[in-house]
Amino acid sequence: MNRFLPLAIAGLLVVLFLGMMLSDRNPQEIDSVLIGRPAPAFSLSSLADGAPALTEADLKTGEPLLVNFFASWCVPCRAEHESLMELAGRYRVPVIGIAYKNERDKAIGFLNELGNPFSKTGLDLDGRVGIDWGVSGVPETFLLDGDGVIRYRHWGPIVGDSLEARLLPELEALR
Repeated sequence: MNRFLPLAIAGLLVVLFLGMMLSDRNPQEIDSVLIGRPAPAFSLSSLADGAPALTEADLKTGEPLLVNFFASWCVPCRAEHESLMELAGRYRVPVIGIAYKNERDKAIGFLNELGNPFSKTGLDLDGRVGIDWGVSGVPETFLLDGDGVIRYRHWGPIVGDSLEARLLPELEALR
């Protein structure tokens, strides 16, 4: 019996490996523990001159909205920017932007260059708010319901078919 134990373990490992390979789950994407919970409390200075601070109260609008963590130095953020503009324009989804570990002037320059899809924008200089939200890297986008509860997390850039295949169905389920 003991001589078959290594063979049984090897067989089990092969089955597990094949199961992971055939799964459509992205192995780099970490599930968010915040799904189904209210957005973490925060207060960030606004990128807009003289505008009030951005807080979790701004996320309780009575309608679904997106919170997008971005940075001017982030190449994938540049790639997804067109999708954010489309979400804010064509789909009329409020998008809140959080400039993650970014200098204020560079974040403003980024938005001036590419357009500003954000209804409000906060500045997370030290990344503390990103840590509270479980951000592992930018870009990351969170879909919240009208009560400010996180319902979906999109890890990585919203490019290609990820807008129509993943994000829009989640959004439509909340509308």
